[in-house]
Amino acid sequence: MQTPEPLGGTRPTSRDVARTAGVSQATVSLVLGDKWRGRVSERTAGSVREAARSLGYRPNLAARNLRLGRTRTALLVVPALTNEFFAHVYTGAAAAAAAHGFGVVLYPSPEGLGPARDPFASAQAALDGVLASSMATDALEAFRGTDLPLVMLDSDPAAPGAAAHVNLDVAEGMRRVTGHLLGLGHRRFLHLASAAPSWTFDVRAATLAHALSGAEVRTVRSPLNIADAWEAAGRALAAPGPRPTAVICDDDILAVGVCKAARRLGLRVPEDLSVTGFDDMALATAVEPELTTVRLPAEEFGRRGMEALLAVLAGEPPRPVSLPVELVPRGSSGPAPAS
Repeated sequence: MQTPEPLGGTRPTSRDVARTAGVSQATVSLVLGDKWRGRVSERTAGSVREAARSLGYRPNLAARNLRLGRTRTALLVVPALTNEFFAHVYTGAAAAAAAHGFGVVLYPSPEGLGPARDPFASAQAALDGVLASSMATDALEAFRGTDLPLVMLDSDPAAPGAAAHVNLDVAEGMRRVTGHLLGLGHRRFLHLASAAPSWTFDVRAATLAHALSGAEVRTVRSPLNIADAWEAAGRALAAPGPRPTAVICDDDILAVGVCKAARRLGLRVPEDLSVTGFDDMALATAVEPELTTVRLPAEEFGRRGMEALLAVLAGEPPRPVSLPVELVPRGSSGPAPAS
């Protein structure tokens, strides 16, 4: 078989394949779309495949998908790219998507605070669906009311507008943290809470308040960064009156800020002050002492979220998912100091 050069030296087309194989473009379409059986001979199909291989031809999947009305692309919306947790969520979602021939576009909505702009306001046809992870309560209005199925991760399962919900059992995580510290004899607590208005942090706060209803608890809020947490914790720990013996943090990032504040004040962790985090990312074992924290299965979380979206796209009824979490005791928590 003689292999002519594609016209103009450009990317080979189905017309080039047809000319090389001596068949029509319709035949090329049937063979490369794997719809040739019973309509094209085995020999002709082999000639078409050989022509495509020799030319280095690749089908234009974008055009094909547009003709079929599907692009096999999902959008993953996260609050920020600076938090390792969302990198793992993306990894899990992308792996599940790839197994089904889908791609994932990652879009950070700054700080997860709303309302988020729709990054594809003029090109909704470029997407099949949206995954949104750990977003603020009003951050997704731009995606509601569209034809795109929306799967919410780490969000209020009673909230309207989502085709499916996948959550982490953060309430159980907070119950395990509080039970661990109460078992160590702590009765005076500081809750360093995230300042982000998000369902997941509201659940943590409500669970903590219930679990520690007989103890002394003060709540201070901080943005999710080490510098602000350091400052907020420093003020709280230096305030007049009995100092808390344990600080419960909504995130490992906040917990690291507390450890820095404690060191600045001359407090030892955990001898003078126990500190706990939430997430169990790399940061939790990068500090000394290592953080007692709640391990969240972030990659599994992303995978299950994508599987839920694929199920919705396949017309299957959504089933709510709540993934278990695990308390990981480490060196930052210890017995309450003697009063």
